[in-house]
Parts: sequence; C-alpha cells; structure tokens
Amino acid sequence: MKDTKTFFKYVIPSVLAFALSGVYAIVDGYFVGNRLGDAGLSAINIAYPVTAVIQSLGTGIGMGGAIYYAINMAVKKEKEARMYTAGAIWLMLASTIILTALFFFLSRPLLRLLGAEGSLLELADEYTVVIALGAGPQIIGTGLVPFIRNLGGSFYAMVSMAAGFITNIVLDYLFVWVLDGGVTGAAIATVIGQGVTMLIALAYILIKRELRLKIPPERLRPVAGGILLLAVAPFGLAMSPNISLIIINRFSASYGGEAAIATYACIAYVICVIYLILQGVGDGSQPLISRRYGEGDAAGMRSVRRLAYGFALFLAAAGCLVMYFTRDSLGLLFGTSDGVNAEVAGIMPIFLISVPFVAVTRVTTASFYACEKSLYSYVLTFIEPALMLVFMLALPPFFGGQLMIWWSTVIARMLSAMLSLALKARVDRQGVPARQR
Repeated sequence: MKDTKTFFKYVIPSVLAFALSGVYAIVDGYFVGNRLGDAGLSAINIAYPVTAVIQSLGTGIGMGGAIYYAINMAVKKEKEARMYTAGAIWLMLASTIILTALFFFLSRPLLRLLGAEGSLLELADEYTVVIALGAGPQIIGTGLVPFIRNLGGSFYAMVSMAAGFITNIVLDYLFVWVLDGGVTGAAIATVIGQGVTMLIALAYILIKRELRLKIPPERLRPVAGGILLLAVAPFGLAMSPNISLIIINRFSASYGGEAAIATYACIAYVICVIYLILQGVGDGSQPLISRRYGEGDAAGMRSVRRLAYGFALFLAAAGCLVMYFTRDSLGLLFGTSDGVNAEVAGIMPIFLISVPFVAVTRVTTASFYACEKSLYSYVLTFIEPALMLVFMLALPPFFGGQLMIWWSTVIARMLSAMLSLALKARVDRQGVPARQR
C-alpha cells in the first residue's frame, strides 16, 4: 500500500504535466487552424518537429542529469550528485547556443527536407525562426522539470508546466485571433509559455538550494559524457512521435498530398497527447526506479515497474475510448475542411490499435534508462521509426498506397512492444549489478 501511494504521488503529477506539454501543440494547431485553415494547420504540423527537437533535447539532458543525481543521492554521494546538476545546466546552455544558430540559419533547408514547399514553406519558416530564437527558455524549462521531480517536487513540476500552458493559451488567443499574428503569433506564445515554466522551475531549484554551476574542470568531461549517454534515450522517446511525424509526412506527401498531411496532423495532435501521458507514467516512476536501483533493491524496482505497466495500460484504454467516440469531430476542432474531417474519422481506429503497445514500450524504455540500461533503451527508442521507415518503403507501393502508410505505423509499434518485453525478461534475469549492492 505504501509503495502504491508513493508511486501515484510521483506519477500522477508527471502524467498531468506531460499531458499539458502535449496540449501545447494542440493549442497552436487549434488557433492557427481555425484562423488559416488547412494550410496553416499543415504548416504548424510540418514545422513542429523543430520545436520538438528543442524541447526533447532539454528533456533528455535534464533526465540524464536527474537520473545520476538520484542514483548518487541514494548511496549518500551528495557532492557527486550535485556535480550532475551543474553538468546538466552547462549542457543546456551550450545546447541553446547550438540549436538557436542551427535552426535560425538553416530553417528553410531543414523545412524543405521535412516536405515544405511554396506557401507551406513560407508559413512554416515564419514559425520556425521564432521558435529558434526562443530555444533557451524551451530547453532550460523542460530540462529542469526532471530535476524538480527527483527533488520530490512532482506536484510543483506540474504547476510550472500548467502555468506555462495557461500562458500559451491566453497569448495564442491574443496574438493569433485578436492581433491576427498567424503562425508567428503562435510561435511567440509558445516561447513565452515555456519561459514562464522555466522561471517557476528555476525558483524551485533556488528555494531548494540545488542550483549548481561549479564543477571541477577534470570532472566536466566524464559528467557531461555520462549525462549525454543517458540523455539519448529520453530525448529519442520524447522525439519519437515527431520522428514518426516526419516520416509519415514525407511519404504522405507522395501518396496522399496536402489532404493526407492535414489528416495526420489532426490525428497526431490528439494521439500524441496520449503518448506523452504514457511517457509521463514512465518518467514519473523514474525517480523511484533509480532510487531502488541505487539501493540495490531489485524487488522494489520490479514492484514499481508493475504498477507503471498497469497504470499505463489503464490510461491507454481510457484514451482510446475517448478518441474513438469523439473521432467524428476531431478534424472540425482544428478548422479542417469537411473532407479532411471525414478522413480523420475513418482513419482514427487504425491508429488506436497501437496505443496499448505504445504503453508497454514507453514504460519499459523509461525503466531501462532509469537504471543505466542505456543500450536497451536506445534500441527501443529508435527501433520503432526504423521499422516504420522499412514498412513504408516496402508496403505502400504494392498494397494500397496511403492506407498502408497508416498501417505501417501500427505494425511497427506492435513489433516494438514485443521486443521491449523480450528485453525486459533479459534484464530481469541479469538482476541488479553487484556494484550496486
């Protein structure tokens, strides 16, 4: 009972926080789609992976640092733990400089690679340039949230993200609808919203006296290297819906055109919220798994993971029911044409098949990087888009064109879940390394 209560104390705020992060994209799509129609919605959809890279990198760095912080605190190595806080913050600052320059100066070539052309390219570029200039608040805001959770502040982490979300809604309404700022206004609202999250998160870290910047020069490389090795998996997990988005958009542009891109935009906006909620279960349980791992408590790790699987599957089922019974109006929510709305309603059940499988994969992947099983977490993070790409190259030309683009995503996610269970069984047989006991 005590473990269950502690589990939900950590996981419920994390789930709500991730749900809010997913709704960020929906908010932009809602306001822009209802102002500019299918073209505006498609532009946001094409450009959103840029935003996702920025925010996912912050999440990855923050999670990598927070995991090492939790493991070292579990064995009373407080000085070492705080070095990982400092290392993560320096990595966030360095990433801000690199990504701002990269996306600002290479916006158009990158968007062309993502499938944007003509007027779609112009709208997507407007959005991307603003997002690039506001990379700092997005990286630091998302990066500090995992540290807040590992300091026992799961509820406060949720509050910081909720404040940013509310700010984004208010400013989207003001900039996009009242001031007619289009996609530029939506991008400005997103950056300011993330800035609010960043300021509140910084305030919590300062109150806890855990903001650290000093790190011995000789420790900088190993600390940064360790953080980045662990960061790859949570970064990839946060990015995976957007990697899928990029692949689906590229193939849909060839088989179904702008209407297919707009169709998947509506589906992706909503279903990605469910995927992020499922990630919230995994990442919310991370502090508990890392702590048990640091203590050498294999049975405790498995107990937390069982709770995570059960809760994730429950949320997956609930999400599927909501999306199934509202599928006829989802497209209209984003201001799409009647034809696109009808296509969304028809295609949605295909995507819902994969949701329980995603629940299994997300929880398993999070449990791997929570206890330094980096290689396994890498495999599960990137196998899904790799399989998706293979199936989309092989199936649509011979078995139904655009329809097989949709089915390729489902098959890839099912196979990824099966692989995750096989790897979990292997890890369970290995147990906790002797050095942790």
